[in-house]
Amino acid sequence: MITPVNAPVNAPVTVELALSPDEAANTASVERAACRAAGISHAQLQSLRLVRRSIDARGRYPIVRMLVALNETTNETTNETTHETTPAIPTQPPTSPTSQASQPRKHVIIVGSGPAGYFAALELVQHGARVTVLERGRDVRARRRDLRALMQQSIVDPDSNYCFGEGGAGTYSDGKLYTRSSKRGNIRGILETLVAHGATPDILVDAHPHIGSNKLWQVVQNIRESIERLGGEVRFGARVVDVVLNQLGGRPTSIHGVVLADGSEVLGDAVILATGHSARDIYELCAARNIAIEAKSFALGVRVEHPQPLIDEMQYHHTPRNPHLPAASYSLTCQVADRGVYSFCMCPGGLIVPAATAPGEIVVNGMSMSRRDSPFANSGMVVEVTPEHYSPDDPLSALRFQQEVEQRTFAHSGHGTQEAPAQRLVDFIDGRSSTTIPKTSYIPGHVATNLHDILPAAISERLRRGLLVFGKQMRGYVTNEAVLVGVESRTSSPVRIPRDRTTYQHVHVTNLYPCGEGAGYAGGIVSAAMDGVNVAKVIVTALAIG
Repeated sequence: MITPVNAPVNAPVTVELALSPDEAANTASVERAACRAAGISHAQLQSLRLVRRSIDARGRYPIVRMLVALNETTNETTNETTHETTPAIPTQPPTSPTSQASQPRKHVIIVGSGPAGYFAALELVQHGARVTVLERGRDVRARRRDLRALMQQSIVDPDSNYCFGEGGAGTYSDGKLYTRSSKRGNIRGILETLVAHGATPDILVDAHPHIGSNKLWQVVQNIRESIERLGGEVRFGARVVDVVLNQLGGRPTSIHGVVLADGSEVLGDAVILATGHSARDIYELCAARNIAIEAKSFALGVRVEHPQPLIDEMQYHHTPRNPHLPAASYSLTCQVADRGVYSFCMCPGGLIVPAATAPGEIVVNGMSMSRRDSPFANSGMVVEVTPEHYSPDDPLSALRFQQEVEQRTFAHSGHGTQEAPAQRLVDFIDGRSSTTIPKTSYIPGHVATNLHDILPAAISERLRRGLLVFGKQMRGYVTNEAVLVGVESRTSSPVRIPRDRTTYQHVHVTNLYPCGEGAGYAGGIVSAAMDGVNVAKVIVTALAIG
């Protein structure tokens, strides 16, 4: 379909195309198809720009759906045509802050350098605020050494791991950018900022954009350099251990700084808490200082890993996969006994990685490189954890429940390492221990076991029944070639730090701004980044910055 119908000469029109993977990968084929759909000759084509791209595998053969914008020229003999089948790169990040009067600049302290923290910092420095980002972990390059130690030697650094360190949990756990949070902010603006800092322009057009852990770290580093170039400060190895509060009658009323592990204080006009969903010490600090927090539902389960060719065949209906198609993914969900059972953070062509943040616990997560060329496909497969498993009256009860499962998993493995308990999928459904485990992508190794002995009964039974449902939704999904690896428990924060819907400040503590996944208000890189921008904009107004 062509729109708009009454387009003036040379105005762009958009057409929808449905092409085979081979045709979609060939620029000339795309141009010919677009010209046919627009009713023009190839000589009239002035430019072609890809707007949107997705894979449709619902039919017998997968097709690539494309939305393209064309400009045509009235001069069919012109030699000045340009055919763009890749999106244009947006403008580079700004190089100087907004000018400000000679008054002392307002100082905003940001705890955490994940997407919420860094995007808040970018927004603030562009308005001329003085910004200090405090990150407990190491910079994104140094962090890689700690991940190798975790993968190869089972050494867990509590401050630098897959969850903590520059860039947050998303940096080295896949870099998926898909979000349904379209009403929370400017998704396009977030993606354009990522592209301006080195991400592939493809993320602007793909239906399920993805950067990859091998490339996202460089984007994160570039964002930090922009923050510093605009006058912001980023400090690593700066773990917050206390807060500087004003109190009334033993209750905190406002915040004006934080205390670091070395005993130093950092004081400012506002504090953004963007610590991510695994900063348990921050939740405990809030509870100890009477800063209101509340228990929140989350999800708990395992990672399920299949050989990627099996998922390709299930989704694309042909094997081997067409070389112009990406590694196939899936999204599964059902209700079992009034609780959601669903796939989470699906990683086609990916790896299972250890995501523990403290010694004595085992947690797994998934990640993919940009090419998604691992021979395995893994996904979290989790069950909703609701107040039947914890006490809503105890704000830390859901966190303790999560922690107990992770520690029980570590104890059950029995080796004192990050070897994770594993079980073949059909064995799990049948309730019998696996005696052998096929090769998996999980580098620290695994111990064959019965995961029903580790997971709470209400969780494991719902998971078992959910897998049977998924086996009907995807024929071939239930197979003993698939392996379950436990436990997947960091799907989201088990704690919410309540804030006012209008001011974004804590409901009781002024100048304290809970933000992102750790505060319970985001669920991924893009939604956390949007939350950071939203919080920063409110602070700009509240503190009259700029």
